[in-house]
Amino acid sequence: MSTDKENVYNRIPMLRAERGVSRRDLATALGVHYQTIGYLERGEYSPSLHLALRIAEYFEVPVEVVFSLNPFPRLGSTS
Repeated sequence: MSTDKENVYNRIPMLRAERGVSRRDLATALGVHYQTIGYLERGEYSPSLHLALRIAEYFEVPVEVVFSLNPFPRLGSTS
């Protein structure tokens, strides 16, 4: 499946909400600017492999739980 844009979808907002972590707290833990987290969450910026792995490590989940090349299904969806 190819698309015109190389979108990388993510669950960063959901993971942050589950753990009560602010964008600023996550950015500080990762050593990036807090606006970078916003860009990532909105899909305006795709992370480097290194940053993607560090984000997954921070949340203690496999990287594919955080990032995908396809949109994640909506939570609570029955279809």
